[in-house]
Amino acid sequence: MEFLGTTQLASYCGTKKSCLFPDLAPTSTNKDTYQSYYLPGYRYLSSWRPSLLHKVVSVPPSSDKQFNPTGRPPTVLPALRSTLHTRYSTHDWHHANVVQLKGSEASRYCAGRLNADSMRLMQDRDQLTYQMQEDSRRNLGERISNIDFWRSELIYELECLLKETQALETAKKRLECAADEMQGPLKIALECLYHREKRKGIDLVHDDVEKNLIKEVDVFKDCQEILTKLAQKISQHLGIIRDAQHALEQDLSDKNSAHFIDEKCFNLRNTSDSINFYHGVEKADGTVSVPATWAKFSEDNIRCSQHARANSVKLREDAEVGLESTSEEMWNHFISTNLAFNNRIAEVAEAKNKLQAQLAKILQEIFQTEDTIMLLERSIKAKEYPLKVAQTRLEGRTKRPNIELCRDAPQFQLVTEVYTIDDTLQTLKQRLQEAHDTLQMLILNKSKLEHEISVKANSFFIDKKCVDMRKVFPSTPRLIGYT
Repeated sequence: MEFLGTTQLASYCGTKKSCLFPDLAPTSTNKDTYQSYYLPGYRYLSSWRPSLLHKVVSVPPSSDKQFNPTGRPPTVLPALRSTLHTRYSTHDWHHANVVQLKGSEASRYCAGRLNADSMRLMQDRDQLTYQMQEDSRRNLGERISNIDFWRSELIYELECLLKETQALETAKKRLECAADEMQGPLKIALECLYHREKRKGIDLVHDDVEKNLIKEVDVFKDCQEILTKLAQKISQHLGIIRDAQHALEQDLSDKNSAHFIDEKCFNLRNTSDSINFYHGVEKADGTVSVPATWAKFSEDNIRCSQHARANSVKLREDAEVGLESTSEEMWNHFISTNLAFNNRIAEVAEAKNKLQAQLAKILQEIFQTEDTIMLLERSIKAKEYPLKVAQTRLEGRTKRPNIELCRDAPQFQLVTEVYTIDDTLQTLKQRLQEAHDTLQMLILNKSKLEHEISVKANSFFIDKKCVDMRKVFPSTPRLIGYT
């Protein structure tokens, strides 16, 4: 826009459009296209201006092009001297200046207020943005502190759980070793029972040794079963502990990742190189927890681990009590069985010694009986000759003639002698038969004694062998699982 009669060399006279006024009229001006310019808000003034003065300079008709190659409208000058009469009055001029000043002042005031409001808005928004960024940074710092706290809790609990797991595995190995160590004494007790079945005759008796051995086998089996069940319980609980350990390790790994990410976000600044626009990221909500459930998750994992550790401690105490009680019980039965063996061996040895002493006496009696038989046989043989003499004498005296066959004193004596010798022979023969019977009885007793002595010797050998086998027994440390 320009006032008529001014130059267009000013810097504000360009092709730039104004936001307040309409576009300029075409730069080519002729008689048909020219219109006078009026300020906005002013009425047309042609009603009071004389027609004589309302003239413009015409362009020569021979020129088809614009007379000004710069595209500027030509300077319109009055044709006559008398046409220099002003188009506006002074009042209008002053009024236009006042209006222009007031409009400029209002625009300046609005612009100043807008600038001030804009500066205040920028300061407020800068302060709000800075405060929000600091709040986010502080929240990130608090979040990192919370993560550090739960990380430390998880690490401590994981270390305690690993120590408890190692202690529980050690208790399990002790139980397994103790159960394996019981296999040897159990096998020896069964072998002792098997060997004692080889006893003979009357010695195959259900004595205290056999009772103790049977009880010992039952006790060893019961102890072995108790330790095996404890080991199985520990194995099952180790699975629970591994689940708790996995949950702690997974939670700790997630906490480490979250700590790394939040620390990276915490260290981001406005001058960082890794920042960028991610439009719509604030609308996507991929969260799966809130701070309460987030803390409760780690707290539940720690509580589950603590519960598993408490049960593990109880199992280890039960295992320790079981090892000590089974070891003590096994030793008591072992000692009791050994005492029974020693007593039985002493009894068998004493019986064997008595039988051997009796056998010696029987042998002595057999020897004496044999001597008696020999003497009786000699005595009987010696009595035959007197009997023959007496009978020969009697037979010879029967040949006396006639009256000489007198029953005189020699006759009576010879008859008495024959009867006496014959009676003696019968008595000696009867005694000889009795001696033979006694000898047979002694020989039979001797055979029985020898058999009984062999039975006792066999029993003594078996029990002695069992005692020798039982000299090898696990020590108390090995029975409670230490190797």
